[in-house]
Amino acid sequence: MNTQVTAKGHAQAGFTLIEIMVVMVILGLLVAIVAPNIMGRSDQAKVTVAETQLSNIANALDLYRLDNSHYPSTQQGLEALVSKPTGNPEPKNWNPDGYLKSTPEDPWGNDYQYISPGVEGPYDLFSYGSDGQEGGDGDAADISVWASKD
Repeated sequence: MNTQVTAKGHAQAGFTLIEIMVVMVILGLLVAIVAPNIMGRSDQAKVTVAETQLSNIANALDLYRLDNSHYPSTQQGLEALVSKPTGNPEPKNWNPDGYLKSTPEDPWGNDYQYISPGVEGPYDLFSYGSDGQEGGDGDAADISVWASKD
C-alpha cells in the first residue's frame, strides 16, 4: 500500500495501480477455477430436485390410496391430490385438506407425467428431464419415481 504525505502534513493511504491489478488477476483466477465447478452442478441439482419432488408426490399418492382404496386415474391426474376429483373411480374418503398444496412442475417448468395404471408399478410418475421430451441423456434423461427408489 502506498502512503503519501500531503502539503498539510496528513498521511494519505491508497493502493497503487499495480496492487489493484494483482488483486484483479487473483480474483480472475479464482473465478476461472471455481465457476466451471459451480456452473456444471446446477443441472445435477435440478435432477436431484426432480427426484425429491417425485418422491414427495409418490408419498401423497400413497396417502390418497390409503384414504380412497385406489390411486387417481390417469384422467383425474395429479390434480386429484390438490382438489377433489370427479369421475371414476370416485374418491369416497378424499381428505378435504388435499394431499398437496398445488400441482408441482418439474425444475424445468414442465408438468410431471402421471399414468395409472402404470407399466412399472401401480402408476407411472416421471419427468421428461431438461429437454421436455421422451428419452435423452444426462440431465435430459427421463426421471422416474421407480428409478429413483432403486
